Order: sequence, then C-alpha cells, then structure tokens
Amino acid sequence: MNDIPFEPAESPEPEVREVQAGRGSTPTQPRRNAAGVVGAGILTSRLIGFVRERVVAHFFGLGAHADVFQVAFRGPNLLQNLLGEGTISAAFIPIYSKMIEEGREREAGRFAGAVFGLLLALTAVLSLVGILLAEPIVTIFAVGFRDDAAAVAAGELPINRFELAVQAVRIIFPMTGILVLAAWCLGILNSHRRFFLPYFAPVLWNAAIIGALITGARMVLEPTAGLQAGARTDLLFAAFYGAFLGGFLQFAVQAPLVFRTLRGFRLAFSAKVAGVREAIRAFGPAVAGRGVYQLSSYLDLLLASCLAAGAVSSLRPAQMLYILPISLFGMSVAASELPELSRFGLEKTEAFMQRLGRSINQMLFLTVPTCIGYLAFGLLIVGALFRTGEFGSEDSWLVYLVLSGYSLGLLATAMSRLLQNAFYARKNTRTPARIAVVRVVVSTAVAVPAMLLLDGIAVGDVAGFGAEGRTLYLGSLGLAVGATTGAWIELWRLQRSMGVMIPTFRLPWVGVRRMTATALAAAVPAGIVWWLLPDMHIAVEALIVVSVYATGYLGASVLQRAPEMDPLIGQFIKRRRKDG
Repeated sequence: MNDIPFEPAESPEPEVREVQAGRGSTPTQPRRNAAGVVGAGILTSRLIGFVRERVVAHFFGLGAHADVFQVAFRGPNLLQNLLGEGTISAAFIPIYSKMIEEGREREAGRFAGAVFGLLLALTAVLSLVGILLAEPIVTIFAVGFRDDAAAVAAGELPINRFELAVQAVRIIFPMTGILVLAAWCLGILNSHRRFFLPYFAPVLWNAAIIGALITGARMVLEPTAGLQAGARTDLLFAAFYGAFLGGFLQFAVQAPLVFRTLRGFRLAFSAKVAGVREAIRAFGPAVAGRGVYQLSSYLDLLLASCLAAGAVSSLRPAQMLYILPISLFGMSVAASELPELSRFGLEKTEAFMQRLGRSINQMLFLTVPTCIGYLAFGLLIVGALFRTGEFGSEDSWLVYLVLSGYSLGLLATAMSRLLQNAFYARKNTRTPARIAVVRVVVSTAVAVPAMLLLDGIAVGDVAGFGAEGRTLYLGSLGLAVGATTGAWIELWRLQRSMGVMIPTFRLPWVGVRRMTATALAAAVPAGIVWWLLPDMHIAVEALIVVSVYATGYLGASVLQRAPEMDPLIGQFIKRRRKDG
C-alpha cells in the first residue's frame, strides 16, 4: 500500500523486530518495507482482478448478463465488508496488537480464538438467512430488476435478471462467511507484521472465477454462433461456483500460518474472554461506519438498476480502476501503519503525528499522478484493459467517463482512509462513523438529480459515434459525481475532527500542489507521444504512453529531490544527497 520508518526517541526499537509466534520467535517484516510488502500483495491481487474483469468483459460486455454478475455479489459482499477487513481493523487489530506489544501472547491467542468463534457463529446464521431470503435481498439491491419479466416478454431484454440474480445469491452467499474468517486471518497476520500473504490470498479467489469462466466457455461455446443467451447464463453460474471455491481457498492458504503464529489459541464462543467486550464496544460503531459505506454502495446499485441496461455493469470496471490506487497507496499504508500507530500511547502525540504525516505524504505521492493519469489517459487505459469480445468502443467510453467522475474524488477518498485508521488507532470509531453518514447523505442528494439528467444522454452523442447494436446512456456518471462530492465533504469533516482531537494536525496541501504540478507537466509529453503514435494495438499504445508519463513524473520528482522518493529508490538517493 513505502513509509520512512519513524521511531520515537523515548522508545527506540530495532528495524526488524522479533515477535513471539507459534513455538518460537518469528522475525516479522522490517518496518521500512511493511507498506511496500502490503502493496506488492495487493498489486498482485488487483492485477489478477483486472484479468478477471477482462474475462468477464470478453464474454458479457456491458449488458443484462453483466448486470446480474455485479448484483449477485452485492448481498454477500455487504456482509463481508460489514464484518470483514475494515471492521476487524477497527475493533480487533488495535487490541490484539497491544497485547502482543505488552508480551501477553497467550492472552492474545485466547482473545483471537473467542473473536474467531463469535465471527463463525454470526456469519453462519447470516449466511443461512441470505439463502432463505434471496428474493427479498435481490429486490432490495436491484428493485429495477423486478420489471424484467415484462421486458423479456416484449423482447427488450434477453434474460430475466431478477430470476438469475436470486439463483446466484443462493449459491454464493455461504462464500461470505468463509471470506470473513479470511479477514480474521488477515488481522492476525498484520498484527505480527506478516503482510504479504493475506493481501495476496484474494488472487486465489479471482483465479478460481477466471478458471471457471474459461473452462465453462469451452463447454458451452458454439463454434459458429459464439455465445448465445443461454450459453452466457451457463457461464454466469460457472463463475458463481468458481467464486465459492475461491473463497474457501482464500481462507485455507492463510490458516496454516495463522495457527502456527498464535499462542494459546482456543476456540470459544464467549464474550467473557479478556479483550472481547472491549472489541465488541468498538465493533458496534465500526460496523455502523462500514454499514454507512455499504449503504452508499447499495444506493448506487439500487439507483443504477433503475437506469438503462448497462448502467449497473458500467460501475464495476470504473470502480476497480478507481479503487486500485486507494488499495495500493492508501490501504497499503493504512494497513501497515494501523498496528504501529496503535502502539503509540495517547501521551505520544508528537510521535503519532509525525508518523501519520509521513504516511499521508507517501500515499499522496503516487495517488496524485494516478488521478491526473486517469483524467488524461483513462480512455486509453480502459480500452487496453477491457476492450475485447463483447466490450466495444461505446463500452470503453462509458466506463472512462464514469471513471473520470470518480477520479475527481480520488485524493479525498485516499486521505480519508488513512485518517479513519488514525481515529481507530486512537480508539475512536464513532467519529468516522458519524462523518460517513454525512458522506452518504450528500452523495445521494447530488447523485439522484445528476443521474436522471444524464440518463437521457447517449454515450455516442458525447463520443461522436453511433451506437454499436445497442445504446448506452450516461446515467451512471451521475452516481460518480455524487460519490466525488460526498468524498470531499467527508475529508473536510475528518480534517476538522482530527484538528479538534490534535490541534497541531494539518493536511499537506502544499505537497499536493507540488505533486499536481509535477503530474500535469509529465502528462504533456505523454499526450504528445499518444497523438504522434501510429495506429497499433491499444494495449501497446497504453503501455508506451503510460510509461512516458510515469517516467516523466518520477524523473521530475528525482530532480526536485522530492522526499517521498526515498523509500522508493532506497539508500542510493540518500547517499547522493549526503555526498552532495
């Protein structure tokens, strides 16, 4: 997710710390490399995620089947996100990390066993409820699908999206409980500074879906006619069964290391174990905060289901690209820093602020050029990643425009993620939850009129070409505009609240302006290269243009002696500065 290590003078520690794990001492990741290790794991997972989306785009494009693919995962994903990584980061990691820091390894193991047992019981019950109530769940998430029967009868849609989504939810909902337990594994391993494996594990989930799609395509593909509606439906369910298998693999690959690391682990279903009640007290506000974010995601999906076909499926590829820098540069820093920030006592405010400030700057250094790059070269990037098979130029334009809308709020979202973790580290989960409510209200208030206005505008009218067998509309862009507005309001409120808690806190806007100017300057030669390139495969064009842009930005940063470059190129730059 590249931080310069900071050690407070009053508590120096070695860079490679030994933490008791299993039956002996297991060296954990060096602090200076922790964010980079998280980033490597997340990058690998995200790359295979893009491969998955390219395969999905190839077979389904933007349309009815792709809409079902997106909706079917929303209910299970809601449960996973409510009880998974974000909530565990807020309620579990600070307490567990503190126990480990104080040498209470066996007590920490018993605490982890009780949390595991409670999560196991809770997710089992909720998964069963999801299977039994699949129809109401799909209705709640995609009420617009209820009208599909009439649209199919009239020949306006090839499939009844509602019926297929109900069947899919019943298949993949149990997967969710397994993924929540995988998030528990992540919390354990992160607390012991074992970062790569838990963030690499989702590769197996994505790989299982890809394998199921490719294998299924070979079975149902008609050589002369290609994939007909019935064959695409069979492929959908192949993907869902693959997702269930992938969820199990994601947990199974982490479990052996987790149980070797824990000391004193004992499965329990009791809240009387030391630390559990404190975790539950933090758990409630954390779930509420995550719930607000999931409410925002739910509202986007609900509103998109009421728009023209293709609106739901246009959100996913745009959101994947939008989330990529947040995951790589925001979540990696946040994930590696939360255990460290949690180790600072409330009296070590100055040390806490120094570490937080460095983390924000390091995250912004790569997030800012990504934002500018999406706005300038997003169409090229979308085409290189997704334009294949059923996914044509009209699809690329719609996803690019939605991505541009989201990109305008990229910096706000990335900084908010890190500030939320700073609140969690100070054992304050209520403030981020309250502010998240404001974000959702603002986002929805802006999104509804914007999407209704834009849903009457065809993508071809904006891009300057005719529709490719169907017409896609810009309604989903309105949802992105609403999300961006809400993101900036959330950051403003988080900044103010952090300032009340720590009066010396300031966001590094000077650095943002410097990084933005550098990124804009680097985009000019990259744009010229794109304009001069002869016709070639779009993936080759994207590789050349993005490489020129990245080289220009990093080269200019080296010339400026940007301090954020230090963790990226190591001691070489430090030695040159010292010699100079």
